[in-house]
Amino acid sequence: MEQTHSYRPLCLSLYMNYFVHGIGVIILAQNMDSLAARWGSIADVMWVISMLGIGRLLVLFVSGKLSDKYGRKPFVLLGMITYIAFFLGILISPSAMVACIFGILAGIANSFMDAGTYPALIESYPESASTATVLLKAFISAGQFLLPLFIGLLIAANAWYGWSFIVAAAIMLLNIPILMKMSFPSMNPVKEEKKEDGESTTSSAWTPKSKWYLEGICFVLYGYISQATFYLISQWLTKYGVAVAQMSDMAARSLMSYYSVGSLACVFFTAFITKKGIRPITLLVAYTLISTLSIGALYFIPSGSLAPILSFIVGFSAAGGVMQLGLVMMTEMFPKGKGTMTGIFYTTGSIASFTIPTITGYMATSGINSIMGLDAAIALAGFIVACIIYIRYNSVMKERPSH
Repeated sequence: MEQTHSYRPLCLSLYMNYFVHGIGVIILAQNMDSLAARWGSIADVMWVISMLGIGRLLVLFVSGKLSDKYGRKPFVLLGMITYIAFFLGILISPSAMVACIFGILAGIANSFMDAGTYPALIESYPESASTATVLLKAFISAGQFLLPLFIGLLIAANAWYGWSFIVAAAIMLLNIPILMKMSFPSMNPVKEEKKEDGESTTSSAWTPKSKWYLEGICFVLYGYISQATFYLISQWLTKYGVAVAQMSDMAARSLMSYYSVGSLACVFFTAFITKKGIRPITLLVAYTLISTLSIGALYFIPSGSLAPILSFIVGFSAAGGVMQLGLVMMTEMFPKGKGTMTGIFYTTGSIASFTIPTITGYMATSGINSIMGLDAAIALAGFIVACIIYIRYNSVMKERPSH
């Protein structure tokens, strides 16, 4: 248990980064009206948001491979510095074109942090990797819960919207010297050299006979779909509240907070229920089904009184760590090079981060509810893929030796 204690401060520092990342994901959408007034239109803001996906796409796969080679710490620090550049850069951007450069930087920052953080957490707590990585989601949700409330207060006080960017940059800046003092766990790769001694006693000696063209493709698809499902909601939920559910501005902003509380509740529920023996692969299917039904309800039954409840359920099922569960399943089925697997899985997610704002930015003219219909269809596709992953996971992992 000594290891558990020694990596706790490191994990807390890593989690704090993801609190700020939670803010970073929605800060442009939450300041949509102020930024649209400055840059031209809502479509311009959505274009800048889509650049986050481009940034992730540019470096995520490469940074995952390099993280396996050079270690986790340099990439976490690189991500933090680049994120600070994004927050401050948006404030000095005179046009959407300039802001796009900083949007790309935010995506790059997220990729660097993912490539270092996820493998570091899995290596810090190999026996409870699902819990360690899903807890990241708790901090992302906390950031996404507090930001709309903070921006609501700024609007009520008639204060400058830029304070939301300044506060996020300051938290990240304060965390840099703390993280620099931390030591990271060893990268413990799969020990192939033990094969000649016969069967090794370590569980990492057994390698699943996973097929890349089957399970690999399913995880790649799931990476895209799971990111697309909750990313679309996080960017459009406030606008949906005003335009479709006929809510006031502050009530519509609170939907994002209900959504975040839902995802936060799911993190702790997942951590509790996996300790009771419920397998993460079962939760993957259950959560994807619930998100399909709840997003479908938002689309078919737009209502100001129902929207907060459904926002909570969507947050719980689609944004409560289901993507992190998918990644843990993938690193179990393809255990060689956790950084590389993280890179592949989140690269497809970053394609969603680019394509979803671009598509929905154009769809907005034909009505916000059509965007919710698209999300329901994406979630349904996710449920189908999750069922295939469930069948294949059970088939491949049943050969794992018990210990």
